[in-house]
Amino acid sequence: MQTLAHWDGGPGPWILFFPLIWAVVLAGAVTVLRRTVRRGRGGPWRPMDAWRPAGDSPIAILGRRFATGEIDEDEYWRRLSVLDEQFGRAGKGGVA
Repeated sequence: MQTLAHWDGGPGPWILFFPLIWAVVLAGAVTVLRRTVRRGRGGPWRPMDAWRPAGDSPIAILGRRFATGEIDEDEYWRRLSVLDEQFGRAGKGGVA
């Protein structure tokens, strides 16, 4: 009886496709992982604090001043609204 794996008593030509299929699957997985990690978006590789402002940004400084008690909550929100207009995500042509 002839099957795809055994052709006239030996491995048939179809046996060559199995390593080829695994190579394509492996290359696809590596490509997807590399693109995900390189972009730094999504997936479990994204840092938990990626949404936080940088250490020297005006918004970060304002947050530290509020946390240490230098300014009260009303002043914090008033200054934050001004800084959001200038440095925030919706500021200079950014997407909200």
